[in-house]
This record gives sequence, structure tokens and C-alpha cells, in this order.
Amino acid sequence: MTSDDGQNTFQNTMNVSRETIERLKIYESLLLKWNPAINLVGQSTISQVWIRHFLDSAQLWNLRPKNTKTWLDLGSGGGFPGLIVAILAVEYDPSLSVTLVESDARKASFLLKVSQETGITPKIAIERAEKLPPAAADVISARALAPVSKIFEYVTRLSNDNTICLLSKGENHESELTEARKNWKFELQKIPSITDVNGVILKIERIVRV
Repeated sequence: MTSDDGQNTFQNTMNVSRETIERLKIYESLLLKWNPAINLVGQSTISQVWIRHFLDSAQLWNLRPKNTKTWLDLGSGGGFPGLIVAILAVEYDPSLSVTLVESDARKASFLLKVSQETGITPKIAIERAEKLPPAAADVISARALAPVSKIFEYVTRLSNDNTICLLSKGENHESELTEARKNWKFELQKIPSITDVNGVILKIERIVRV
């Protein structure tokens, strides 16, 4: 699949404006430029960035509660899903506050560069998730960060009673959930990924340690 094919698929799926597509094209260009130096995404996936990374991240947007005011993305890395969420927010919900959490200073510099070049203003926290000050985010997302049980340890300090967690997971998600249930109670909805036949989005709320 060419970049243009991926771009068309993204547009047909998400129905975004020309301005949003232009921001994503800038993002793609910077990703291609920076990736060889700091390994933001796997080299084998770089040619399918519009599907494997942009659309894979964008699918979380429609899963958020409609009254979401604050979105916290843990372990943002190359910006997935948090930076995509911040780009979509410019078009669909400009008042949404998005915070990208990334402990690697080089990757955080990349996130800042994309934000500047695309004219968006997410907050960028150069910190490990476990060191973040307490918060009360409405949505907490993570992609390829840690097992579910470890993520739960982070989010208990960063959530409120109504927080929704959106976790992008692969084919091993069932074993992660089994392990998490040993120490946690939670409400779970599994949503099939639109970009990966083996992937799911775990929509989790009411997380309580037992």
C-alpha cells in the first residue's frame, strides 16, 4: 500500500478535513526524517504509517465519552495515540486538553517538533508514568507501554471515578487480563481493532485494587 492509498483509507474512515490531512502529512514527513535516528516506530511499519499508526491511533477518538475534557496519553513515544488525538481535537473538540507523557527526552523533542510544525498545543510531560503527580484525567490511553496490570498501577493515581482507559493491545491481551484480574476489579469492553485482525481496544473503567 502506498502512502497515498493509506491517506485515502484514513480519510474515508475518519472523514476529516483537508486541514487535518495536511497536519498529518507534516507529521508523516517528520516521522520519516527522525525515525532512523531515534526509532520512533518499527522500520518495517514506516511504509504503512497512515494505517498502522495514524488510523490505529485515530480509532480511539470515537470511543471517548462525549463530555471528555482531559486526555492523558502514557508512554506517547512517536505520538501514538496521543498526538493523533491532539490533531483530531483541533478539528472536532478544540477545548480538549491533551497531555503526552514521554520519559525519553529525544522522543519528547520529536513530539514538540510535530506540535510546533502542525500548530497544535498539547502539553508534553517528560516524565515516567509512575512519577506523574496525581491527576483526574477523563481518558487515559496507552499503546505498547506495559501489561494491563502495570498500567492499572499508574492510572489509579491519575484518574477520577468516571475515568475511561483506552488500551491498544495485541493478541496476548487475554493473558494480560487474566493476570490483572488477580489483583484488580474492573469493567471491561473489548472492541476489535479496525487495523489489526488480532488487535483490540480495551475500554476499561471502575478500576479497583482487590
